[in-house]
Amino acid sequence: MKIQTQSVHFDADSKLLDFIDKKVGKLQLFFDKIIDVEVFLRLEKNGQVQDKIAEIKLNVPGSVLVAKESTKTFESSIDNSVAALKRQLIKRKEKMRSS
Repeated sequence: MKIQTQSVHFDADSKLLDFIDKKVGKLQLFFDKIIDVEVFLRLEKNGQVQDKIAEIKLNVPGSVLVAKESTKTFESSIDNSVAALKRQLIKRKEKMRSS
């Protein structure tokens, strides 16, 4: 599984990139046919507060699964996105088994 991370309009530090690789890599435990992963990190400015947006796209055979979360830190945005994708992968696996 290839993980590609893109940070839009800023440079992500190696600590954040390692965190992303570790968290997203765990998705392989739930569905082993993941082709590749794209992670997009963005900063969104709403008034005085900057929200951190993480969008993760998983390419699996037959479709693309997407999760997008916005919180105060990139770490929590990644955590929430990975949790949403985990649910999607489990649901997809159950559908494949029943058909």
